[in-house]
Parts: sequence; C-alpha cells; structure tokens
Amino acid sequence: MIFEKYENEKRISAMREKLKRNAEIISKDEYGQGAAEYILLFGGVIVIALAGLLIYRSYFSNNTSGLNATQDISSIRNNVSSIY
Repeated sequence: MIFEKYENEKRISAMREKLKRNAEIISKDEYGQGAAEYILLFGGVIVIALAGLLIYRSYFSNNTSGLNATQDISSIRNNVSSIY
C-alpha cells in the first residue's frame, strides 16, 4: 500500500513535469505567427475598403442626388480645357 502511494505520487510528479515542458514548448512556438499577422492585415484592409465604399456609395451610383462621378469628371475636364 505504501509502495502504491509512492508510485502514484511518482507518476503524478512525472506527468506534471511533462505538462510543464509541453507548456514551455508551446509558449515558445512562433510557427505560423507571420501568416496570422498577414491574415489580420488583409482583413483590416478589406474592412476599411468596404467602409469607404459604403460611405461613398452614393457618389459612385447614378442616382438623382447631386453627387455623380461622371458629371463631375466631365465638369473638371471642361474647366481644365477652358483654361488651356
């Protein structure tokens, strides 16, 4: 009975040491970190681009509001050509 208790404590101690070693290995592992950072970066760029499109959606669509990209571009071309 005493030997069984000692053996169990020895196994538990060995398991704790193994878990500590594995935790240290996992915490020092940086494999794949660069890929994750690129994914976050591209995700942020996509979110910003979508937000910009939503904000300026009326400018790019041909609706009855005062904002129309085609008319604005022709107006700028006419004004530039009248200067020269």
